[in-house]
Amino acid sequence: MILLDNSVIFTALPSLQADLRLTTSELSWVQDAYTLVFGGLLLLGARAGDLLGRRRVFVFGLVVFSIASLLIGVAPAGWWAIAGRAVQGIGAAIVAPASLSLLTASFPEGRERTRAVALYGATAGIGASLGLVIGGALAHWISWRAGFFVNVPIGAAMIALAPRFIPETGRTRGRFDVLGALSATLGVGALVFGIINTTDAGWTSPVAITAVNAGVVLLVVFVLIERRAAQPIMPLRLFASRRRTGAYLARFLYLGAMIGFFFFTTQFLQEVLGFDPLQAGIGFLPMTAVNFAVAMSIPRLVGRMPGSVPLLTGILLTLTGMFWLSRTGVDSAYLTGVALPMILIGAGQGLAFAPLTSFGITGAPASDAGAASGLVNTFHQVGTCLGLGIAVAAAATVPTTGSAVAHLAAQVSVALTTGSVLLFLALAVTATLILPADLAARRTRAPRIAVPVPEAERVR
Repeated sequence: MILLDNSVIFTALPSLQADLRLTTSELSWVQDAYTLVFGGLLLLGARAGDLLGRRRVFVFGLVVFSIASLLIGVAPAGWWAIAGRAVQGIGAAIVAPASLSLLTASFPEGRERTRAVALYGATAGIGASLGLVIGGALAHWISWRAGFFVNVPIGAAMIALAPRFIPETGRTRGRFDVLGALSATLGVGALVFGIINTTDAGWTSPVAITAVNAGVVLLVVFVLIERRAAQPIMPLRLFASRRRTGAYLARFLYLGAMIGFFFFTTQFLQEVLGFDPLQAGIGFLPMTAVNFAVAMSIPRLVGRMPGSVPLLTGILLTLTGMFWLSRTGVDSAYLTGVALPMILIGAGQGLAFAPLTSFGITGAPASDAGAASGLVNTFHQVGTCLGLGIAVAAAATVPTTGSAVAHLAAQVSVALTTGSVLLFLALAVTATLILPADLAARRTRAPRIAVPVPEAERVR
């Protein structure tokens, strides 16, 4: 529900913008208010599950998320929708780490957990892709508001069923790292605000420069707090593993690229190619179908080869499709300019998401399960938040010349080219950090097979 809701809004963006009369910057904040709060509070949400009981926290998060969805659906103005998205991000920050922690706690280390986590990771790409189709259909047939109203009955059903199907975990003694959570949230918020502010004011704006510098300082303070905290929300020891560190960084870069793809491609389909919201949602079906098919094969692949192999292949396929798509323009045809690149992007997503999730929690001790799960989701959401800010800022550098359609097409090209650069960096991180460590770990786990010695050799 969370990942679907993260993308269901994209195909409805033009309708939402027209209905609430939002500027480009305000429109990006409809997404960023959600991902910003989501990413900033994830570590605190993960810690809450460890201390208070994961099922209890999971259900509370569902309540917050569902109520916020209802409030967004009835929003009379842009500020209301943005505020509602921020509250929705609080609920998501509680639910997401609790769900992954409950999953890892329900399966022992080994084949069962690997399969469960692979399926969990696959839902990330499937949910994001499916949300585009559902959002377009609802926006066309009903309203953009329906994409948020649909969360209410789904949330209510899960709240009712959770006590029956999900076991409760015990409470543990400890305290919340409030200073760490505040410094992380404010630091990321200032950084994103500064980047988005450049859309209207430019990179030389005093507000943008001040906000970005404040964000960097606050994030440095956050790391210093975590080094000294008795019970940190982000134990720095989790970064001792090259595979986990590589997975966090690669996820950050990968999602930073993908958010720009979703945000700008849906506008390209509707504003340049003339699709309505339903047609735009259906236009993403090549990616959605391939993503689903490939993601479902991942649990079988992870037992036959190192997880870094499908991960590398997936990022490379996504990079190829993204760069191809960035070459589109006002004269591009849907089939060759959009659909075929989307097939590569969908296959890449299907291969990449599950290994990124698995490597993010691999080898983490049981005491750090919640923190490791929180970091996976934190880098996911902060990557999307900063990635969208960077993509919007890059698109804003395109000079306003010619028709509005040609200007938007040029902006889409620049934004997707920026996304291609982020994917190249993700590929480099995977190749230098994850691949060598994964191959070394696999060699260490490989059983030594005794070779039988012929009778004549033993006698000799």
